[in-house]
Amino acid sequence: MKKLVLVLCCLAVSGVSTEAQPKKKKILAIGEVAGFQHDSVSHGLATIERLGRETGLWDTYIRTDSQLITKKKLEAGNAHNLNYFDAVVFYTTGELNMDDQQKADLLSFVKEDGKGFIGIHSATDTFYKWPEYGEMIGGYFDEHPWGTFNAPVIVEDREFPGMKQFPEQFVILDEIYQYKNYSRDKVRVLMSLDVSKLDMTNPRVHRKDGDFAVGWVKNYGKGRVYYSNLGHRDETYDRPDIQKMLIEGVKWALGLTQADATPRPKR
Repeated sequence: MKKLVLVLCCLAVSGVSTEAQPKKKKILAIGEVAGFQHDSVSHGLATIERLGRETGLWDTYIRTDSQLITKKKLEAGNAHNLNYFDAVVFYTTGELNMDDQQKADLLSFVKEDGKGFIGIHSATDTFYKWPEYGEMIGGYFDEHPWGTFNAPVIVEDREFPGMKQFPEQFVILDEIYQYKNYSRDKVRVLMSLDVSKLDMTNPRVHRKDGDFAVGWVKNYGKGRVYYSNLGHRDETYDRPDIQKMLIEGVKWALGLTQADATPRPKR
């Protein structure tokens, strides 16, 4: 008994907490490509992995295939399936190599299990032949009329986690998409392009309503979906304001913070 008291006293003096530390969340980050090859996939997913380590909030398992997107027990004894993870990140393109059961498992992972889904840049340029995926993420890529340019961004929701460090308007060199199968009735837009500063005569502009979202969130059943269009360039991930945005966005998707994801009209 005296030894136990002595150990506890030593811990208290040394500043070591005797309370259990919160368990780290687990993220499965997928960089599988079946279309356009983004050079920034490696740096983007590596940044998310590093931010998890630095904050001590999550561990990231980066994969270039979708094998672990399943709820089935995998043959390899050390392989984890979706039941092990708290969120899935997609920085992907094209029709990925997932069968119907894997697709159903991913949807239920978010919708029924209440887990998180985080889409980076070209995650909306993925699974055009799977409408339920488009419904979950909130829209599909429909060209980028201005290519990579100094995009004039309006921050629509500065109260959402990870948005306060931005000014109300700022410019970022990046590639911004326009979307189809997208509606503000289904997502809460965090950032959008300032249409007054865009060339709307560009023949590749398909949206005549001037609604060019840059990032959004939504509830999907019991789960949370976070999407950011930013990240075509490596340099985007090196910006402290973008890193702060990613940290807070991932935290929200993991359920570590609370925020309103109710859709609202354009302001």
